Amino acid sequence: MIDTNPAERPASINAGARTPKAITVAILAMGGEGGGVLADWIVDLGEHSGYYAQTTSVPGVAQRTGSTIYYLEMFPEAAVRAAGKEPVLALMPVPGEVDIVIASELMEAGRAIQRGLVTPDRTTLIASTHRVYSMTEKTAVADGRVDPAKLIDAARAAAKVLVHNDFARIAEQTGSVISAPLFGALAATGGLPFSRQQFEEAVRRGGVGVESSLAAFAAGFSAAGEPRAAAAGESEAGWPKLGPRLHALAKRVEASFPPASHAILLAGVQRLADYQDESYAAEYLDRLDPIRDLDAQYGNGDFALLRESGRYLALWMSYEDTIRVADLKTRRTRFERVHREVRTGQTQLLAINEFLHPRVEEISDTLPAALGRWLLNTGWARRLVERFTHQGRVVETTSVSGFLLLYFVASLRRWRRRSLRFEREQRRIGEWLAQVTALAPEDYALAVEVSECPRLVKGYGDTHLRGSRNFDAVMDAVPMLRRAADGARRLKKLREAALADESGQKLAEALREVSA
Repeated sequence: MIDTNPAERPASINAGARTPKAITVAILAMGGEGGGVLADWIVDLGEHSGYYAQTTSVPGVAQRTGSTIYYLEMFPEAAVRAAGKEPVLALMPVPGEVDIVIASELMEAGRAIQRGLVTPDRTTLIASTHRVYSMTEKTAVADGRVDPAKLIDAARAAAKVLVHNDFARIAEQTGSVISAPLFGALAATGGLPFSRQQFEEAVRRGGVGVESSLAAFAAGFSAAGEPRAAAAGESEAGWPKLGPRLHALAKRVEASFPPASHAILLAGVQRLADYQDESYAAEYLDRLDPIRDLDAQYGNGDFALLRESGRYLALWMSYEDTIRVADLKTRRTRFERVHREVRTGQTQLLAINEFLHPRVEEISDTLPAALGRWLLNTGWARRLVERFTHQGRVVETTSVSGFLLLYFVASLRRWRRRSLRFEREQRRIGEWLAQVTALAPEDYALAVEVSECPRLVKGYGDTHLRGSRNFDAVMDAVPMLRRAADGARRLKKLREAALADESGQKLAEALREVSA
């Protein structure tokens, strides 16, 4: 959609200028998004419309994939003839001197603002609202994602005109790349003195993927004036839509639980039915029944205890194991997504190689409980397994043998309830819920904080082990905090310390403070 900064500003970037100025455009794009193609289209558009045009590119690193700034300047040939001398065009964007900034992703828009390329008296900012998360966001122990709403608010304040929509989704729907809908959005803004037909002719002259590019261009042109569409799979109320198999459970949620919890509980039901089966999703609701009753009796009406317990119970009950990983890697939707992302043609073959490195603990976790314990506690058997697994293995999922291997592992889902990992996780979940229900009558706020503690446990392998140790350390402090007047605040501080670093150093310091 197009947002105009409400402050009173000139109607045109060069309105009233006595000396002609170059039109300046900066494109910030990541690798594979067609930033170079977009720059070429704009140069071609200018050159065929009576402008000198020049483009340069400066590669960089975005901690996701290669990030490049393409910079363009265009100068009218008529002004050159009138002046009798050629213009000198710059090679790099100058802060405060850029007319149009195009960002292929929301964080790239933030980078442009941070560099000073976007100014409220001059710049039209066109940004796609989808996210490609940076390494710092992905590796954060807690939720390290940058709030997209804050990025959009900053963009709205920084730019004279802001155009934002999910142009990546538009590109996917039209079978093109994001450069095409961004080009359409540029045409819709009127930031360049050219007609829509001239824009489209530039695409045709490119000669590659013309039909799909024009379809994406048209969709981007229309989307530039529309609000961002709701995410697929969400109802108008923001609740996930459940299929007919889960109709009875959805009705149970709507009839037996307060509306404030419906979105989270319906998502939990959907997740757990996909993870295991419908009866497992029903067990999820059974476990939440007593918490709902306690929340109604001791809470303040917002059902925070039920919502947070429901959120983290669903995540914990769907813990990552080898069965889940194999299931996700062999799904049809995954192969279709990879084909779309790499844009394979009908005559092209695609090979997907998976690097798998299961540890003895992960193998024993998948086995029946008694057999898994035997493997962990029997030295010669453990060493034998480690001998075959310590270097990992590459499995080609697109081959018959590789697919059948992972498909077999995924089929073990029907026996997951008998596995060692399932036994251990269900016991730990029961202990956690017992703490929550015991605390609610005496200290509701502390019970809410305890209900959020499972966020410390995530992932698999070493990540899961570290999170489990931190969770156990925090939960061991709960009995002492029950006697403190500010127990909820102190437990929250412990949880935040555990999420602050992976080493556990900050948590150890916080525990010492609590026990002092």
